[in-house]
Order: sequence, then structure tokens, then C-alpha cells
Amino acid sequence: MKGFDNQFKNLPDYILKITYQIWENNDVESIKKYYADTPQVSLPTPTRSPGGVIYGADPVIKSTKESKKLFPDRTLLGEDVIWTGNDKEGYFSSHRILSTSTHNNDGLYGEPTGKKLYYRTIADCACMNNQVYDEWLVRDQGAIVRQIGIDPKVFANNLISQEGGPEKSSKPFDENTPVKSIYTSPILPSGNIGDKYANILTSIMNVTAEKTINDNYDRSIQQFQPGGQLHYGRDECIKFWKQLRSSFPDALFTIEHVAFIEEESQAKKAAIRWSLNGKHEGNGIFGQPSNAKIYVMGINHVEFGSMGIKNEWVLYDETMIWKQILLKTG
Repeated sequence: MKGFDNQFKNLPDYILKITYQIWENNDVESIKKYYADTPQVSLPTPTRSPGGVIYGADPVIKSTKESKKLFPDRTLLGEDVIWTGNDKEGYFSSHRILSTSTHNNDGLYGEPTGKKLYYRTIADCACMNNQVYDEWLVRDQGAIVRQIGIDPKVFANNLISQEGGPEKSSKPFDENTPVKSIYTSPILPSGNIGDKYANILTSIMNVTAEKTINDNYDRSIQQFQPGGQLHYGRDECIKFWKQLRSSFPDALFTIEHVAFIEEESQAKKAAIRWSLNGKHEGNGIFGQPSNAKIYVMGINHVEFGSMGIKNEWVLYDETMIWKQILLKTG
């Protein structure tokens, strides 16, 4: 890869190695090397998450150190890197991570419980010349707090209180959050498996979940849901998507980004970043309608088999959705 260190064989190798170097090899300061100014203009790397956006290496270093202090034994198991790109347009990776850690320290999640935690994160990174120059990060914070014994809604309410109440509390990321970025998606070939999955998701959210899932999902589908939940079979997938959609019935569903892998040696895979933007006007996963304005940042990974989608990972941060609702309702 043009402009990358010789130690990296390809983009997945780059993503996996720098993640290990930063987190498990305790080289947090190397973030200054990999999260620096962009290759084209002097602009600090934006890191978007459901909680907001930060710029440059220093805030990422601070956040990383705080996380390591909370979970010093954390391991980051890279389950997959789904990627696209080239030397001219740059590279884009969607990195799915299964983290293990122990809640042994006081902090964001309250007094230590000694609970062993398992949770996923997906990090979408735009890369060029050995640098990450744009990032989208979604962590399954609902899974963390549930394993500790805290309901995601309660956690969000506690967070608002800790931040000084609704007037002083930080606002989660939404479509109006200003972001300075030069990122543009690489041009993808038509008819790819990523576009197919994007069309399936759009049909689930805007047409009919039941027919779309029955037509495109393997009967033995495994669906990894937010909150650390794992469910099996088409009926569970239909239930999940319908409950999400019914919470925000008129919210605009948008495909934000597509990546995919189609290689003979492995299953066809796709990564989709998507958003829901609208009001909490219906009953569903997030309780009685509040009319709160919400923005959901979601990232999905899928693997296709001969009978359709075999595995699906759906990730969004429940706690930040609840925070948006509670900032409206109190």
C-alpha cells in the first residue's frame, strides 16, 4: 500500500496491528503517529461516536487512557476487518472487535463489581499514507452496563445527572453536529454484495421486514443484537427490526457507507453504516413515545451463505438513544 509502513501487508493487517500496538502493547502515545493531520490538508482527525465528535490525537489519547484505567485487563479481539479502497482514493476499513475485560475499577460505570465483561465495538476508519484521517466508532455500551447490572435507561439518566443536568449535559451526535472532514467514499463497482445488503436493509426499514427477511435471511440466521444479545432464526430478526422501526416509525433511514469483501476463499461479507433520524413517536424497544428528536448511528456486519444471510451483527449505542429521549422528557 502506497505511503504505508512496510510492516503492513494490507489494510486489515494495518488496522489489526495498530490496534494491538495502542491497546494491548500499551503504546498509547503511538496514536500521535496514526491519528495525525490528514495527508492532504492540515486538519485533525475527526472521531465520531454516538456521544459526539472529537478532533486530533490528543483527545483520542485521553479517551484511551481513561478506558484503560477503567479496564486495565481489556483485550481487543479483532473478529473481522471488512474493507474497500485503493492507493489513489484511499482505504476504508470496518473493524469489528470483541472486547473482554473485568469491571474492577471505580469510574464511569460506578463502583467495581468484579464482573467479567464481553462487548463489541465497530470502528470505521478512512486511511491514507499510514494515517487514520477520519473515524466513526460505535461501542455496545448497552452490553457493558447490562452485564454490570444497570439498565441502559438508568445509566443514561445517571450520566445526565453526573454532567450537571439537562442544561449542562453534553449533547449526543446528530445530523446537526458540525464535523470538519475531507472524507469521500471510494467508488465501488455496481452489483456488489454491499449494495445488495444495503438494499435489504432499506427494504426492511421502509417496506416490510417480514417478507424481506424471509426472502433474504438463512433460516438458521444468527443475529447479534445491541445489548450483547444473541438470537436465532428469522422470526427473532423480524421481531428485532420491527420493534426498532416501530419506535421511530417516520424517522428517515439512510445508508451512510458501504464496504464489502467478495473473495473465493471466504464467505461474502458486507459492512453498512446507517442512520435513523427523526422522532420517537411509537411504542417499541425504547418504550412509550416521547416525541423526542433522535439520531441513531448504526453499523452492521453480515456474512452471506448459500441460503442467504447467515450471520448479522447490528450495533448501536442504546444509552445514547436513551440520553436523547431523557434530555427531552427529563
